[in-house]
Amino acid sequence: RFDAAIEALEKGQAVDLSGLPSSPGKGAGVGSAAVNKPPSEHIEASQPATEAPGPAAPSAPTDVLEALEQRRVKYVEASNQAKASGDDRKARMHDRIAKQYHSAIRAHKAGKPVNFDELPVPPGFPPIPGQKAADAERGFIATLEAASKLASPDAPDVGDEEDDEEKEEESKVAVPEKPKKPTLDVPTTGPEQKRSPSASPGSTSPKESPSPTAVQLLELLESRKKQYMKAALQAKQKNDMEQAKVFLRTAKGLDPMIEAARSGKTVDISTLPSPPGDEEDDFILVHHSDVQVSEKAEQVYTQLSTILKEQHEKCLTYSEQFTHLGNVSETTRFEKMAESCKKSMEVLKLAQSRGLPPPKHHFEERSLRTVRIFPELSSTDMVVIIVKGMNLPAPSGIQPNDLDAYIKFDFPYPSAEQPQRHKTNVIKNTNSPDYNQSFTLSITRNHRGFKRVVTSKGLKLELLHKGGFLRSDKPIGSALVKLDKLESQSEIREIVE
Repeated sequence: RFDAAIEALEKGQAVDLSGLPSSPGKGAGVGSAAVNKPPSEHIEASQPATEAPGPAAPSAPTDVLEALEQRRVKYVEASNQAKASGDDRKARMHDRIAKQYHSAIRAHKAGKPVNFDELPVPPGFPPIPGQKAADAERGFIATLEAASKLASPDAPDVGDEEDDEEKEEESKVAVPEKPKKPTLDVPTTGPEQKRSPSASPGSTSPKESPSPTAVQLLELLESRKKQYMKAALQAKQKNDMEQAKVFLRTAKGLDPMIEAARSGKTVDISTLPSPPGDEEDDFILVHHSDVQVSEKAEQVYTQLSTILKEQHEKCLTYSEQFTHLGNVSETTRFEKMAESCKKSMEVLKLAQSRGLPPPKHHFEERSLRTVRIFPELSSTDMVVIIVKGMNLPAPSGIQPNDLDAYIKFDFPYPSAEQPQRHKTNVIKNTNSPDYNQSFTLSITRNHRGFKRVVTSKGLKLELLHKGGFLRSDKPIGSALVKLDKLESQSEIREIVE
């Protein structure tokens, strides 16, 4: 019977612990054994992510208030039991949770919203009315984290198991983006202890007035963490524990950034990991028999697939650029568009593989404000690209089709006496050569000398015809590319005479 319960837990299904037999030779249930036994005797597999505060679960509550009160009473009992057995650490932890439930009850009575995801769930307790989906997701994530800890090569020794139990309880109740949990094993000094009991809305509301940007940043970070947690769950379901642990580690690595965003500190989102790779989405497909996809339908599929792929790539490009600029709202916006395109592509691919007619679709035109940046360049790089020449004049005595032209230029920085010099390859026998050559110049963007070159001097290009044996190169002409627009733009494209 225990094997069946463990298997159900690993699959993320709800398990009624009250139906399991009590410990051999004792009258207490599984729940009380998990609390009253020391950690070295605690069987983690039976309850991977919670510490049971009491022996038995009450009947299903009729409303939210009754559910909250039942749980508060349970944690008060657990605190008293821990005090009686001399375990002050667990007593303090359960006491904090009881206070958290007390604050939630007051908020609910006052008609204020309550974040049920932050409230720990005693094992075997029925879900709060209207919160079944959240409970299932919590159990799923807790199962994964417990399995990852059991499978990790650097598992902690027995002395650290008490800390691990509380961290597992945190993962159960966190869902999984709430780093501030009362179930954390907090040291008795420092600001963390003061923050834990302050779950009452009255004490937090005057302190928390985040700006819209901060809220958007927090949403982006929490959304990214959810994506990695989901990817870890999917990897675990495929029995790929190594990949699951990698995703889980990445998700946990976002906790410091989320904590910093919560406390109003600056977060560099350019260090944010990209979303995990292809995630499996669930689709419900209607199967039609004897459906032949016509040639026209194939063309529609090809056209839609191409358009969606282009849109997806474009959205990802803009998302990366706004990430580089630190613009959270635009990054989030383009990420959502990219995700939408990706889901549409999956629907299209699956519908085509099932032989269904093309899904209903329509076209919209949207004007989006974007940026043009070059994240691959450092702040000390400037790239000059010589694209091509068009109808270049040939020097006297040379036919246009015999022109062997090349371009050289001087960039008078750091000084006119020490300019940076470059030249293109020679393109022979044409007066319309294609060069497509790029040259990287070293600059210091805020240096006065560089600003002077940009505003007043520019880039001087010289066009020459390559001389033959014992013949010198013949100058044809010169041109000046003005660079003053670089003060406000990242790119200049000029055609000069």
